[in-house]
Amino acid sequence: MKVVGVDLGGTTFTVGLVEEGKGVVKKVEDLTRVEEGFEKVTERLAQRINEVKDDAVAVGIGAPGSIVDGTVRFAPNFPGWIDVPLGKRISELTGLPVYVENDANAFALGEKWFGAGRGKEHIVALTLGTGVGGGVITHGILLKGYLGIGAELGHVIIQPNGPICGCGNYGCLETLASATAIVRMANEGRKKYPDSLIFKHEEVTAKIVMDAAREGDKLALKIRDRVVEALARAIAGFVHIFNPEVVIIGGGVARAGDVLFKPLKEKVTEFLMPSFVGTFEIVRSPLLENSGILGAASVALEELEWR
Repeated sequence: MKVVGVDLGGTTFTVGLVEEGKGVVKKVEDLTRVEEGFEKVTERLAQRINEVKDDAVAVGIGAPGSIVDGTVRFAPNFPGWIDVPLGKRISELTGLPVYVENDANAFALGEKWFGAGRGKEHIVALTLGTGVGGGVITHGILLKGYLGIGAELGHVIIQPNGPICGCGNYGCLETLASATAIVRMANEGRKKYPDSLIFKHEEVTAKIVMDAAREGDKLALKIRDRVVEALARAIAGFVHIFNPEVVIIGGGVARAGDVLFKPLKEKVTEFLMPSFVGTFEIVRSPLLENSGILGAASVALEELEWR
């Protein structure tokens, strides 16, 4: 079976033809240009889908924001996208059934179908990028809640009265473990640690911070430890609630590898009830640059499987 996966981002989008059992066999990328409005963006999306669709039977879209029945209720980085019928419009332009899901939920489904969650029915997935997204699969089914907009794992409050979050709350996991948070913490430490390896570069990025931590840089290690503490507290809470077999972490920050994952695996046990210790594993997503496409494609595969 072939489906099209669309990873829709605020700056760019990627469209790929995905074959079950093989993965991505063809893909194209384009600028989103959200400033042009919903109609222009969907026309460009449809054009790219039609270029790669071959004999695909459906389209899956992973999109940011709150998604209900193919409609984007609200997407913070897409001005004017309030209650827009993304699925319906793309279906009209491509002639294919279209299924739309929140991008973090799509990431979780991608891990179930193609990644570290294959063969598992109880999964917690976290993606650490510009923000922190999350998805939960229990008994093999994506957990979405009453209105279909649940499992906002990045907005669990870890540090009351902590840094302000884009959602309006303070101390969300996103403010402590995202790439954006890592850069913010580095800049906050610049005055105290002006000679840090972090500032040998023109631009501070999360990767530079984690690379510096690997070299033993004091500021970078302090930031790494703060990220680990936040993630460990959050993951322990998720484990207590969802009792997963595996916690999968993806996104750009996950590329840090052992400098992040080794202390995280050790730290999380500090916050666990004894009965949960050793009942799950924490792993890095293996999907890397195709995770968005594969996640979106999995949205369609999941729908088709249950029909």
